[in-house]
Amino acid sequence: MQDLNDMVVFARVVEAKSFSAAARRMGASKSRVSKAIAKLERALKALLLNRSTRGLSLTEVGSAFYEHCSRIAAEAQQAEEVVSQLHSEPRGVLKLTAPVAFGTLHVAPALPEFLARHPDLSIDVTITDRMVDLVEEGYDVAIRITREPDLNHVARKLAPVRRVACATPEYFRRRGVPRTPQDLKRHNCLHYTSFGTRGEWRFRGPAGEISVPVSGDLRINDDEALSQAVLGGLGIALLPTFIIGGELQSGRLQAVLAEYVPLERHVYAVHLPGIHLPAKVRAFVDFVRGRFGPEPYWDRPERARAKAKA
Repeated sequence: MQDLNDMVVFARVVEAKSFSAAARRMGASKSRVSKAIAKLERALKALLLNRSTRGLSLTEVGSAFYEHCSRIAAEAQQAEEVVSQLHSEPRGVLKLTAPVAFGTLHVAPALPEFLARHPDLSIDVTITDRMVDLVEEGYDVAIRITREPDLNHVARKLAPVRRVACATPEYFRRRGVPRTPQDLKRHNCLHYTSFGTRGEWRFRGPAGEISVPVSGDLRINDDEALSQAVLGGLGIALLPTFIIGGELQSGRLQAVLAEYVPLERHVYAVHLPGIHLPAKVRAFVDFVRGRFGPEPYWDRPERARAKAKA
């Protein structure tokens, strides 16, 4: 079987009618072109080109062989153009995965605007809290919430994940407002099982990290479900503001212990490393970085003021 690259070189030589001209067009050396033609002739055991002082001409075998090589060269050029377009303009299918809560509340609502900007692009989204394998499962981008991203991937920070201790105003009227983390021992502390250690909450206060023993009558593995229990007045929980930002701004929930910030994580856009980043990946990462940012909209107090004026 012949080397396809050598067959493309042969087609270019025939079209240029010269080894030197073909080499210039391809950005290759004349010796590289000559070696490719000689290699083909040895493999085929036939002369493809007649060389003379007046130039090159095709032999009968060379003429028949050129018909096939010209088609291969044309398809190779079309393939290069397709790749070039995919790297210059966002197009094709972007395969994306995001965690359930953040993906539902913030990624999915952003997609109509993103797709309106890039009409040649479509998106295949998987909403899951499972840690997907980008290589094995063929994902272009994963949205992940973590403290330390995987060093084997490129991770672009999108936004901080701030957790606050909160409950309803009615709960605090009944049970009192905690002034220090130690006061939480007297409260019904509802625990998100995928965050922190059972039986303790950790904070970062003026004196450094603090670990506080807590207890409560509900443990649950989903932040959105936990927020519903808190909104029902059951107790206090450490909840991410990307879920309850609107409730804090409207006053349905009240945050406490503001000077004692629970240890933060961040939202990242993660993709595979590579010299040539596809345009669709670059466009999406730039878009979500601009949409969220270090002070995301769910944490902005002006949103609450705007709602109050409406």
